Amino acid sequence: MKNEEQTGVAKSSGKQDFSVAAPRGFLTGTASCGLKKSGEDLAIVFSEYPAVAAAVFTTNLVQAAPVVLSKAHLKAGVHRVFVVNSGCANACTGEPGMEDARQTARIVAEYFHCDEREVLVASTGVIGVRLDMNKLVSGLRTATAALSRENGRQVAEAIMTTDTRPKRAAKTIRLGGKRVTIAGVAKGAGMIHPNMATMLSLVTTDAAISKAALQRALNRAVNLSFNRVTIDGDTSTNDSCVLIASGAAGGPVLQPGHADWSEFALGVERVFVELARAIVRDGEGATKLVTVSVTGGDSEDACLRAAYAVAESPLVKTALFASDPNWGRILAAVGRSGVSGLRISDIHISIGGVPIVAAGEPVPGYDEAAVAEVMRGAEYEIAIGIGAGPARTAVLTCDFSFDYVKINAEYRS
Repeated sequence: MKNEEQTGVAKSSGKQDFSVAAPRGFLTGTASCGLKKSGEDLAIVFSEYPAVAAAVFTTNLVQAAPVVLSKAHLKAGVHRVFVVNSGCANACTGEPGMEDARQTARIVAEYFHCDEREVLVASTGVIGVRLDMNKLVSGLRTATAALSRENGRQVAEAIMTTDTRPKRAAKTIRLGGKRVTIAGVAKGAGMIHPNMATMLSLVTTDAAISKAALQRALNRAVNLSFNRVTIDGDTSTNDSCVLIASGAAGGPVLQPGHADWSEFALGVERVFVELARAIVRDGEGATKLVTVSVTGGDSEDACLRAAYAVAESPLVKTALFASDPNWGRILAAVGRSGVSGLRISDIHISIGGVPIVAAGEPVPGYDEAAVAEVMRGAEYEIAIGIGAGPARTAVLTCDFSFDYVKINAEYRS
């Protein structure tokens, strides 16, 4: 069993609160309504203040009902509630599934006396199954009755499916003399791939910020975090990443160009990066967290092509599981990546800081046993050079183990 995941990024003095209710202005409630086999499977996050929200969603053309609905609701200027269920994706369920998502938003809106467009809805779980609305409605009553600042930590557990541990991250910063908190949760262990990455994530903050600026901060953070990970190359139907700002910290409304803008954007980025790392570390059946870094490309896109070719390769990922320094698999993946103008003589590879390939050939006398020992560790880096260009980037991946096949073969059992 993996240990509980929680990270405090650049924490202020004192104990960091990892709850999504840590930022001022938020209340949370959770419930177990029987949508999954055991445990809590419903969470509600409510902003006591008229909040602004930003979001990004799956790029898969097959999109779940809650994704379609929330994309439409995101156009509203103000948002008050985020509601998410696990155990059922409500994807590929046709018009009845859309009505289930709408009904969820309507029920929640009635409870909080707000417009249903101020409610964002998310779901995760098995595709092609209708929500059991009787169970969901019962859970909504329980969760709303349990609203408090104290049970925000339970949100991370309520959104889990094949995850083995909850994923939380938080950061407290000072903007213009005011304390601002950014706190988030994420769910994801399989069907993880860039272009939003396959997961659910909710991040809250009490910063005062405009909706457009919040979306800009979110887009930047997602590009540097959830769009830099891969577990198995599959992009889901339900990916949703939401950032909600209550404004309860007060102060001037943040905009790009404001003296505190860079500090806020960096704070959001760090929370997102920690959540992304937690997702890959908890990949289905994963035993290794591996950074694939690429330098020397003519552009970032060239570096990303090479990095993902390696990070997504089943042959590389099985070698990672075996702690096998099979550099030929890495070199072959780079070679088929489609990087324009790539020459084998430009390729250099090291693992854990140990050079193993130079100019496309094995480094004479390199210590394979030492590299294998590095690869037996829980976390390390594969560094690849592809030329003398100025660009660089890195992506996160994990190994493919026996358990990955077992988990996914038995997912609906």
